[in-house]
Amino acid sequence: MHATPSADRRTAAPAAPAATTLAALAAAQFAVTLSTSIVNVALPAVRDGVGLSDAGMSWVVNAYGLAFGALLLLGGRAADLLGRRRVLTAGLALFAVAAVAAGLAVAPWMLVTARTAQGVGAAAIAPAALSLVMRLHPPGPARARALGVWGAVSGAGGAAGVLLGGILTEGPGWPWVFHASGIGAAAVLAATVRLVPADPKEAAGPRSRLDVAGSLTVTSGLVALVYGLTAAGRSGWTDPLVLGSFGAAAVLLALFVRVERRHPAPLLPSRLLSSGAVGPANLVMALLGAVWVGLFFFLPLYQQQVLGAGPLEAGLSQLPLAAANVLGSGLAPVLARRIGPHRTLLAGLAAQAAGFLWLARIPADGTFLAHLLGPVLLVGAGLGVAFVQLTGSAVSGVEPADAGLAGGLVNTTRQIGGAVGLAVLGTLAAARTHAASDLPHTAALTEGYRGAFLLSAAVLGVAASLTPLLARRARPVRETVPATHPSPAAASCPSSRIR
Repeated sequence: MHATPSADRRTAAPAAPAATTLAALAAAQFAVTLSTSIVNVALPAVRDGVGLSDAGMSWVVNAYGLAFGALLLLGGRAADLLGRRRVLTAGLALFAVAAVAAGLAVAPWMLVTARTAQGVGAAAIAPAALSLVMRLHPPGPARARALGVWGAVSGAGGAAGVLLGGILTEGPGWPWVFHASGIGAAAVLAATVRLVPADPKEAAGPRSRLDVAGSLTVTSGLVALVYGLTAAGRSGWTDPLVLGSFGAAAVLLALFVRVERRHPAPLLPSRLLSSGAVGPANLVMALLGAVWVGLFFFLPLYQQQVLGAGPLEAGLSQLPLAAANVLGSGLAPVLARRIGPHRTLLAGLAAQAAGFLWLARIPADGTFLAHLLGPVLLVGAGLGVAFVQLTGSAVSGVEPADAGLAGGLVNTTRQIGGAVGLAVLGTLAAARTHAASDLPHTAALTEGYRGAFLLSAAVLGVAASLTPLLARRARPVRETVPATHPSPAAASCPSSRIR
């Protein structure tokens, strides 16, 4: 890029970036969340296309989610040390190539490997993009609006993935589920190079060593944990392989803690979790991620396996969910100014819990309009509100040098919460379905899905009970707010504090 005076000014004073710059960064986040759910509707076709087993189908989802979630902290630290735009563009390039490779897979190992590489790319994209949004938007109304957009595309990406997956599976075929992701990522990469300002010289922190040992131990430990939870649903909790997986997970995660205490530049420094509301906000985000991923997994299965909907019909039914999510994300900053961020977060969690309780009453002979539309609108709106509030809390009050790491952490907790939550919910659903095996097959499946939705409502209740801790730990951001923005507006911004 040419170092023109205008470019220098844009880098030096990024307080009011062009809307297109925010759009490029939001598109990067949309790409990674879309790829979490775009394969859900296509899984039966993917299974037949590459010869996957039933267990292999779950790993098409989990390979991406685990690599994404477990490596986000490393991606966030790399963004802080090496430059945020540099890490973002590298992640987009890897993501695009891996997605195309997944569409070309002809064997299960090829597909799972490509999905893992795609998750590695996503782990670089998400924290770098979020930290750039925080750098380009100072505290106050501008950051609140930017986080509203961020929350909208993050939630809508999950619903849009199911919709696009259905369209592509019934149209050109399942490989295009992956090819479309690759083409989209390539377009976002071009937009990022053109629109996102380069990192200032001082943006890259001191050249500390990346904590590779910590990254390897936490990734291996999480893979062992999720594998054990997934296998328990098929083999039982006392199976030697299941117990061995849990034992390996305990050892590896304990080793991760030991590595972090000794490393000069740990992947997860203790100071980060003690900054403002970062710790409790991430805990609540993990619980939110558990029900979020479960919703986009079980809802299409219920529609296809119980109600008899095709992939396209199941995908189109996600449009109301996406619209409600966008509406909730846009309303979050407005609600925060009027009733306070703490009450806004509680309202978002309560709306979702009510929606999941409603879903826990679905019948085996239900219809979309009578039994799904209402709860889907509640869950979508509540998800948008809660996501914006939690994201703001999880990345505010940290030192600028840790901005990328904080962005990586909040995405990590959401993804890991989703992977662990999906394994637990799937195990529960399978157990309830098995217990109801004397019923007709669709009724037995419905019992399993109802149990998963009921547990999701309970998880959201636990999340709501933790919000007072968030309020006590929150504190205003110690950054200079332009004189044109009155302090009450900055104080009510969801990124500045939770009351």
